[in-house]
Amino acid sequence: MEVFKTDKVYDFMGKSKIFISISIIFVLTSYVLLATKGLNYGLDFTGGTLVQVRYKKAAPIKLIRKSISKDKAFKNASITKFGSNNEVIIRFAKSSISVKEDMGDKVRQLLKGTGNYKIRRVDIVGPKVGGELREKGIMAMILSIAAILIYVTFRFEWRFAVASVLALVHDVSISMGAIALFRINVNLDTLAAILTIMGYSLNDTIIVFDRIREGIHGAKKYNLFSIINDSVSKTLSRTVLTSLTTFFVVLTLYLFGGQIIIGFSFTLLVGIVVGTYSSIFVASPLLKWLGFDIESFKKRMAQKEKLKAEKEKMREQYERGMI
Repeated sequence: MEVFKTDKVYDFMGKSKIFISISIIFVLTSYVLLATKGLNYGLDFTGGTLVQVRYKKAAPIKLIRKSISKDKAFKNASITKFGSNNEVIIRFAKSSISVKEDMGDKVRQLLKGTGNYKIRRVDIVGPKVGGELREKGIMAMILSIAAILIYVTFRFEWRFAVASVLALVHDVSISMGAIALFRINVNLDTLAAILTIMGYSLNDTIIVFDRIREGIHGAKKYNLFSIINDSVSKTLSRTVLTSLTTFFVVLTLYLFGGQIIIGFSFTLLVGIVVGTYSSIFVASPLLKWLGFDIESFKKRMAQKEKLKAEKEKMREQYERGMI
């Protein structure tokens, strides 16, 4: 299926300054949101207790808040609807201190007289465990970026690596800004979505970079703008179709998956859109801004090919007993 004609070349580089400016505005806005609103860390990272309660009729939120606040330990508890009017989630910072203490029983006692209900789930995370998970999550992101830098540098060149990492920073920053704006709970599933976005966006970027490298090898004239325009235009249909397919699958999860995976699906939705945008409009123009030179790149590639050919020749001579 062909959405865009492969023989038509679109002038992406001619409008690169506009796209880069838009990206800078979105990234800076995201940092402002993160600085002012902050991230709404869930139990996985802060520690505490989550109790899911299901009522036979609509949950009396005001009465639940009044009943829970009777105990000082639950005074600042967060009580929100979960999926339907019948279910609520009660979150509070306190976690059970001893094995004998059952937080579910405590909540059950406090909710007496609020209606006919059933406690469906009690999740407890200690503050120390939450802190460790947060640190390991940040470390996972840093290690991922470092691994990407090494991989892309080895496969292409350091300017390709820096451009791809800057595109990833762009994608993650805007995704985190959207999370802060819409007050999405940041848990392990949200972190998993961020790491998935990094892999998804990098895959798109590598495909474009591969096409650019092929274009450089076959180019007679050293015009980087025209090579990038031609390469991105040829991969445009593939990029858009892949992104749309993934987007609609994740959209289905977001609409019908329920509250339990809303953080994961929402983050992926934003990440797919931003990642596709950066692969087309951000990563490739950054090559030019980083001072990528076709002539020196071709010389390095020729040197590598020469060394490879010499190694193959020596190997053949060794196998024949000539060395």
